[in-house]
Amino acid sequence: MKISVYHTPEEVPTGILPDCAIAIDVLRATTTIAAAFNSGAEAIQVFSDLDELTRVSETWPAQKRIRAGERGGQRVEGFDLGNSPLDHSPEHTAGKRLFMSTTNGTRCLQRIQATPLVLTAALTTRQAIVSYLLQHQPSTVWLVGSGWEGDYSLEDTVCAGAILQGLIEKQSFSYKDVIGNDAAVAAISLYLQWQTKLPELLYQASHGQRLLGQSNTVDIDYCAQLDILDIVPIQQSPGILACKSS
Repeated sequence: MKISVYHTPEEVPTGILPDCAIAIDVLRATTTIAAAFNSGAEAIQVFSDLDELTRVSETWPAQKRIRAGERGGQRVEGFDLGNSPLDHSPEHTAGKRLFMSTTNGTRCLQRIQATPLVLTAALTTRQAIVSYLLQHQPSTVWLVGSGWEGDYSLEDTVCAGAILQGLIEKQSFSYKDVIGNDAAVAAISLYLQWQTKLPELLYQASHGQRLLGQSNTVDIDYCAQLDILDIVPIQQSPGILACKSS
């Protein structure tokens, strides 16, 4: 298994595809996706365009849908929810389809949606993703950070490093067994430096600073948790995610 890390969707190579691509948006889309599935969401349909989300979701019964829209860290006016994992509970989400558009994470998913196997990962689901990869053994894997409007994000890279280090520890792989590019080495190094201080890293990250500017510490604290959910979101058709246990 060879794993490469790309810090943003814009870095992803064109003209080739891996066996598996994993979208990462720790703050907050992929963390929210996992939380919604943990609360019983029937499926999650992602969009980069808000108007398209509204149009497509109109075909779904109103009592069975949730529209979630976020831009710049804030809920889009007229939508049911923004992009917080803490918005979801079994009482609110169970049995419903989440129609979701965010600043960065859903754009990342659309960039890799042609890959044969597409997953989403977060710190909260790290071990579940590691177990899934070990079970299915895709030959080539891309870990793709969502970044922020094309720029690098610390929290996505540390999550990629956590996944890589988890694989190495679980199967006693050597680095040369799994490392696909230099960015993968950097991701592991970042994780090893901060593995016992993940909340502090997310507070230092530029997007963490944006959320702090909105007095939002609870989302950061939730997103910094490691291995709390046994959730593997998997693309069942382009733009539509279902949930499998690891």
